[in-house]
Amino acid sequence: MTENGLRSWYLRYAAALNAHQFDGMEEFINDQVLLGGELGTRDDVVAVLKGIVDAVPDIHWEVEELLIDRDGIAVRAVNTGAPTKEWLGVPPSGASFEIVEYAIYKVSDGRFAQMTNLHDSAEMLRQLTA
Repeated sequence: MTENGLRSWYLRYAAALNAHQFDGMEEFINDQVLLGGELGTRDDVVAVLKGIVDAVPDIHWEVEELLIDRDGIAVRAVNTGAPTKEWLGVPPSGASFEIVEYAIYKVSDGRFAQMTNLHDSAEMLRQLTA
């Protein structure tokens, strides 16, 4: 895939996340994928995403920076939402969060083969319990 092709493909992935359209993830994620260095499956990724949306129905991933180098993608996104159910051990209080997420991906045969995401969980918990 060209750099422009990868860019538009990734932005379609982000749009699918924000629309909570997880049934079409086979377009984006290999059947098996390295998740933070551990072997997992597309179903594992989808289960996590569905769990997040279940607890945080207004979750939004805003892509702020998107860098592409051959088959690698690096993203800086701002994640926002307000949990309506207990999430990460915190009962819902009406509090919302806004955190920065850094994600690094490797694409193989047009789908994610590796996915690594990093965000400040302590800051998110601080915002949700403040």
